[in-house]
Amino acid sequence: MANLEADKIRNVAVIAHGGAGKTSLIEALLFDSGDIDRLGNIEDGTTTTDCEPEEIARKMTITSSIAFCNWKGHRINLIDTPGFINFIEDARGCLRAVDGAIVIVSAISGVKGETEKIWRYANEFEVPRVVFINKMDKDTANFSRAVGELEKFFETEAIPLQIPIGSGDSFTGIVDLIKMKAYTFTAGKTEESEIPADMRSKAEEYRKKLVEKIAESDDTLLEKYLEGTELSDDELTKGIREGSLTKRFIPVTCGSAVRNIAIPHVLDNVLLCLPSPLEMSRISPIKGKNPKDGKEVERKPLKTEPFSAYVFKTIADPYAGKLSIFRVYSGVLKADSNILNTTTGAKERIGQVFYLMGKKQIPAQAIGPGEIGVVAKLKETYTGDTLSEEAHHIIFEKVKFADPIISYAIAPKSKGDEEKVGTSINRILEEDPTLRFQRDDETKEMLLSGMGQVHLEVTIEKLKRKFGVEVLMKTPKVPYRETIKVSAKAQGKYKKQSGGRGQYGDCFIEIEPLPRGGGYEFVDRIVGGVIPQQYRPAVEKGIIETMREGVIAGYPVVDLKVTLFDGSYHSVDSSEMAFKIAGSMGLKKAIQDAKAILLEPVMKVEVITPDDTLGAVIGDLNSKRGRVQGVEPQAGGNQKITALVPMAEMLTYANQLHSLTSGRGFYSMEFSYYEEVPSHLAQKIIAEREAQKKEKAE
Repeated sequence: MANLEADKIRNVAVIAHGGAGKTSLIEALLFDSGDIDRLGNIEDGTTTTDCEPEEIARKMTITSSIAFCNWKGHRINLIDTPGFINFIEDARGCLRAVDGAIVIVSAISGVKGETEKIWRYANEFEVPRVVFINKMDKDTANFSRAVGELEKFFETEAIPLQIPIGSGDSFTGIVDLIKMKAYTFTAGKTEESEIPADMRSKAEEYRKKLVEKIAESDDTLLEKYLEGTELSDDELTKGIREGSLTKRFIPVTCGSAVRNIAIPHVLDNVLLCLPSPLEMSRISPIKGKNPKDGKEVERKPLKTEPFSAYVFKTIADPYAGKLSIFRVYSGVLKADSNILNTTTGAKERIGQVFYLMGKKQIPAQAIGPGEIGVVAKLKETYTGDTLSEEAHHIIFEKVKFADPIISYAIAPKSKGDEEKVGTSINRILEEDPTLRFQRDDETKEMLLSGMGQVHLEVTIEKLKRKFGVEVLMKTPKVPYRETIKVSAKAQGKYKKQSGGRGQYGDCFIEIEPLPRGGGYEFVDRIVGGVIPQQYRPAVEKGIIETMREGVIAGYPVVDLKVTLFDGSYHSVDSSEMAFKIAGSMGLKKAIQDAKAILLEPVMKVEVITPDDTLGAVIGDLNSKRGRVQGVEPQAGGNQKITALVPMAEMLTYANQLHSLTSGRGFYSMEFSYYEEVPSHLAQKIIAEREAQKKEKAE
C-alpha cells in the first residue's frame, strides 16, 4: 500500500448528527467496493466500524473508527465519527487528519444542531465536503426540503449532482445529472436506463442549474453557454471538482444507506469532489514549526520528503496496549524503525505497523505519505503529538478540544480500590482528551468531568469492561461556605479532672464579619498574661481547625475576624491541647450568636443559543435563580447570553440545554463569587447535612 501514490488516496471523515446513518453508509461503501463480503447492520451489532460493546448496546457511534475501501484504483480511507453531542469532539479531532468529508443529512429530519456544529469544525480545518442526503426510502423523506435547509443553515448554494427517483417505498434509484441517465438498484445490482418521462423536465431543470453554476466560474465556459453550446461532460466534471475543492458550492448526492441504493455513486463522487493529499497540500500547505528555533517548516506529501506524522487518536487496549492512530504527512514510516516524538522529545521504537479495518489490524511493511495507520505500545506518545525523523524536526499544531461541561463524583464499589480507579481512569484519559479527572481536596471526592452525562456513563462502562473497575456515580457536592452577619462574643472553657493531672483551658473571643473575600484574620489582645504566650497559638489552632470543619453545616467558615481578648489558665493543668479545645468551643458558641449563614458559589455563565430558542433558554436560566447580564447577537443566527447563576443550579445543565435547543446550544462557565444562600434553601441544606452526620454515626 505504501507503493500507492498520494494522488490515489482519499482520506474522508463521514460526519453528521447522531442517527443520520454514518455507520450504515460506511458499511454499504465497504460492501459495494468488495472490501467486505457481508453487509452488517446496526440492529444486529454486526457493522465493521461500530465494534465497541458500548456502541453495539446503545446502537450509536461513541468513538471514531477507521476503515478503508478500494475503488477504481484509489484507496479511500474512511473515518466513522460520532454524531451524538456528548462525543462530537472526537469528530473534531479526526477532521484534523483528513482531506475531505461526507456530510450526511437525513431526508426526514434535515439539518440538526449537531450538523451545524460539526460543519463549523470542518470549516475550522478548511475541509472540502460532499453532502449525502440519506433515508430517501423513508415515508416522510423530502429531498428538496433537505437541500433548502443546507442553503439556509450553511449560507452556501447547494448543487445536486443527482436527484431521487421516487421517495419512501417508491424510492428505487437516482437520476445522474452529469450523464443524464437513470440508475435503479435491485438486490445489489445497478441498472442504467433513460430518465423516466415523468421526471424528464425536473431533471432538465436541475441540470440547467448545475450547468449555470459551472459556467459562472469560467469566462470561456460562460461565453460558450450563453451562445447555446452544450458543455461537455469533461467540462462539467472539471467544473464540479473545482467548485467543490474551493467550497464555492455544496455538491449534493442522495440515496439510502440501509437499502444500499445509489452507494456506488457516492464512491464516484468522493473521487470527483474530494481532494487527494497531494491536492490538499496545494490548497492548504502542510506546515509546522521547528521546535529548536520556532521557524515555520513546510512538508510535501512525497516519499522523498523527511518522515512526519500526526497522532490524531489513541485507543487504550488492556491486551494489545496503547494503540496510536496517525496520519503520515510526508515521507514513509517503516516497520522496525526508530523515530522521534517531536512534541515530547522522546525517542520511540516502531515495531509492526498496521492498517485498520474497524477493530481488525492488517499488517503493513510501511505507511506512506497521505496514509492512515496504527502502531502499538508507544511509551510516551499521546493524541496530538507529532512524530518525525530525528534529523528533521517538525511539530504540527494540536487540536484544542472543548473543556468538559459536566462533572460527577465517583467512588469505587469496593473499599480500597481508590488507587486502582485512578490508574484505570488515567488509561482511559489517554484515549479521550475531553475527559478530566481530579481529586477535590475540600470535598475529598474523585471528580470525573466530561461532555455530558452519557459520556460519563459510557466511560464508567469502559472502566468496568476494560480494567475490571466498578464505580458509583453521583452528583458532586457544591463547595458551600459558612460565614456570619454580625459580631458576637463567647467564652470557650475546657476543664477536665479525672484523677492525677487534669486539663484546663479558658479563653474569651470576639468574632466579626469581614467583607466578602476577606478571608481570615486573628488578633491577639491578651493583656497582663491572663493566657501565657505559649498557649495563645493553640487557641488559634483550635479556631482554624473548627473553621475548616464548619459549624452550622460542616462547610468551611470564611470572611471572619477573631479577636482573643481574655481568658485564664491553671499553672499545673493547662496545656496546649486544652487551649486548642477551648478555642474550638469558643468559636462554635460565638457563631451560634452571630447570625451564621451559608454562602454558595455563583458562576459566570455564557450560553450560545439559536435565535428561536433564546426565550426558552433565558426563561430556564431565570428559573434557576440566574440573573441575565446581557444578550449579544452572534454569527450564524445565534445569540450569546451572559448570566450569573448559582453553581448548585448548573450541575446537570448540559442535559437541560441540549433538550431546550435540540442539541444546538452550548455553554461555558467559570467561578465568579460567593453570595448568601436564600434562607429556605439554607435550612434544607443544613437539614440534609445533619441527616448525613447521623447516618454516618450509626
